[in-house]
Amino acid sequence: MTSAQVEQDHGGKEAVQDGEGYQRGLGARQIQMIAIGGAIGTGLFLGAGKGISKAGPSLILAYAVAGFVIFLIMRALGELLMYRPVSGSFSEYAREFIGPFAGFVTGWTYWLFWVVTGITEVTAAAAYMTYWFDIPQWVSALVFTVVLYGANLISVKLFGELEFWFSMVKVTAIIGMILICAGILTIGFSDAGDTATVAHLWNEGGFFPHGVGSTLMTLQMVMFAFLAVELVGVTAGESKNPRTVLPRAINTVPWRIAVFYIGALIMILSVVPWTSFHAGASPFVVAFQKMGLPAGAGIVNFVVLTAALSSCNSGMYSTGRMLRDLALNSQGPQFFTRLTRSGTPLVGTTFSAALMLVGVWINYQWPGKAFDYVVSFATISGMWAWIVILVCQIRYRAKSDRGELPKSEFRAPGAPLASWFALAFIGMVIVLMGIDKDARVSLYCAPLWGLVLAVAYLVLKRRNPQAAAFRKR
Repeated sequence: MTSAQVEQDHGGKEAVQDGEGYQRGLGARQIQMIAIGGAIGTGLFLGAGKGISKAGPSLILAYAVAGFVIFLIMRALGELLMYRPVSGSFSEYAREFIGPFAGFVTGWTYWLFWVVTGITEVTAAAAYMTYWFDIPQWVSALVFTVVLYGANLISVKLFGELEFWFSMVKVTAIIGMILICAGILTIGFSDAGDTATVAHLWNEGGFFPHGVGSTLMTLQMVMFAFLAVELVGVTAGESKNPRTVLPRAINTVPWRIAVFYIGALIMILSVVPWTSFHAGASPFVVAFQKMGLPAGAGIVNFVVLTAALSSCNSGMYSTGRMLRDLALNSQGPQFFTRLTRSGTPLVGTTFSAALMLVGVWINYQWPGKAFDYVVSFATISGMWAWIVILVCQIRYRAKSDRGELPKSEFRAPGAPLASWFALAFIGMVIVLMGIDKDARVSLYCAPLWGLVLAVAYLVLKRRNPQAAAFRKR
């Protein structure tokens, strides 16, 4: 096989067979923070304002339901990871349980997802810098791209350290906001102290002020906020002790969502009525202003800058690994297999970073519209990875139950029915995207990208039949 398997050595520790060539440089604390940070991004710090204006307090319920589905997806991924932890996880599992073409599509789609996401996030980060400095956006975007590219080439441990501290900033900010809101509700300090009450959740037009339909239409924005939570699966091949660390990280998903999304929104909407929020403004900034804490705007700007850089850093990391996995399976150029001495994918990361520099050019040409130009494709391509995870888990569970494959030591609860439910939910979200004219452009991109991949695969299959061979494990 082309990807390294993990086996137990005589000392009981995890060992890596020759094949992948990666170094297991990610420790438990780094994996935990990568898992936490993957669920907290600009979708919460910025996008929640639009969701609140559309659904009111019922956005809390939307995050709760979507969060439950995300947990099902992550447990399905966890079952696969404990069966075979590899760096090219989604592509590898698609190749094994669906077929070579599915692996090809998944690998290249997930790669493009992170390239697009990297462009959007470096664009956003450059825009946040204008809050403090009067410098062109393209200059900031260029500097951020080059710095993160260099950090990713040095070692996977440095990537892990960056993600640890990026995530720490986001977590600290949310916990701080929750504690401040709790103090206002109980003690009554700040400008919002006299009016703060949990009754804001139902007194301002009810819990569903615009009806259940409006709440359903926010699900696509909610799911977008959770994109990248699956990144912990890509780290499997470079975790020091994946069979111990990854299940712990995945099992933290419920409380992460409960605290950082549901808890934060409950507290903010209890202190400040939902009618005070609007699209385009961070609910955290608005809340600080209503509390009479103007310095909070600068704090939140720093936090969202950190969130954007974290996402771009993750993009640098995952794209190089996905390209190398494709190359190892003869579904990508062989030069993508090259590693640095420290075990990082040199050519794949460099190629992806070069494409992300397109974001710098977009900033130069259209600094006010850059974010909107490239964000539409991210949602549908990210959800494709979730669909593949669920389908692969369903097929793996069937084979393991028949005794054809070893059973995973971290089985997904309620599967396969739970996985079918999650697939149906994702299908509903895609339908809602088709109804919403603002999100519909995402669905226009998908068939075009699928056509490009289908033609590329046919050419690849003709030139190299090995790339289309169905490999049995």
